[in-house]
Amino acid sequence: MFDLSSYEKLPQSFYNHSDVVHVAKELLGKYVFTNIDGIITAGKIVETEAYCGRNDRACHASVGMTERTKVMYERGGVAYVYLCYGIHHLFNVVSNVEGLADAVLVRAVEPVVGIDVMQIRRGIRVPFGKLTAGPGTLSKALGIHKVHNALNLSGNTLWLARNIEATEELKIEEATRVGVDYAGADALRLWRFYVRDSSFVSVKKRNP
Repeated sequence: MFDLSSYEKLPQSFYNHSDVVHVAKELLGKYVFTNIDGIITAGKIVETEAYCGRNDRACHASVGMTERTKVMYERGGVAYVYLCYGIHHLFNVVSNVEGLADAVLVRAVEPVVGIDVMQIRRGIRVPFGKLTAGPGTLSKALGIHKVHNALNLSGNTLWLARNIEATEELKIEEATRVGVDYAGADALRLWRFYVRDSSFVSVKKRNP
């Protein structure tokens, strides 16, 4: 049985920070937990991307509130889960205060709990380093689905936590985001962050 006593859920204040880039960096080294049908899985976040709804054409909310993006306008601390290409569920962490649509895409995690379950959910045998490397694969491994959209991240189904005993100092790389070439100059922002030494990062350096 996995001991949860060393993990503390992130406080509401973490999500309400006004700078989405700060939140994206601070999420590195934190943990994503899921409890699906009584089965707990978890991974340490090693790659993120920041999106700002007010001055970033790569952000879904840059065109205003829609049925899909309305969750991004809620107070930080809820999940924004959407379907990409009709196949992959992508998990984002909504940040900032109500009315300001910021979110951080979780791009990769290091598997920590329930690795056998993650393999089964993926449905294929993959190298360990590829099990949760990428936003679609990590969601599938952790059991994150569109049904979890708008879920409060301090609940008991999908939550974020920090390891209160962790002492490591992360070496963080900055790079351009993946798949946002349509965003013009905003595609050049160095708003993707990853742990340099992690083998679970989906894409290494992509600076212009």
